[in-house]
Amino acid sequence: MKLRMMLWLLGLLLRRAQRRKPAFRDRLADMRGLDWGIATEDLSIARHYRMSPQGIETGPGLPIDLDLELRFADTDTAVRILRKPTQRAFLDGMMAGNVRLVGDSADLQRLQSLLRRL
Repeated sequence: MKLRMMLWLLGLLLRRAQRRKPAFRDRLADMRGLDWGIATEDLSIARHYRMSPQGIETGPGLPIDLDLELRFADTDTAVRILRKPTQRAFLDGMMAGNVRLVGDSADLQRLQSLLRRL
């Protein structure tokens, strides 16, 4: 339940940042959008985000056309890493096999640079 709430609130924060923060809007316009998602490995909890300069859409599940997916081994691991989403935490999680990146690592760096402006 905690992870579902965190992912829903992330969507709310993304929309709010697009409305209120010019640096966030500018970075998103430079990126020309990004479609990404977060899920557990068994897909019991999953949410996707479609971000473009025109708006941000979010919804449950993971469509197959996403640019980037972050898959976590379980909900506890996801909550622990997403509370403090540093580059080091993601790397340690990947090395331990608790986090799997589906997509291009450059998209992950683009996403992290955008999320810093939240």
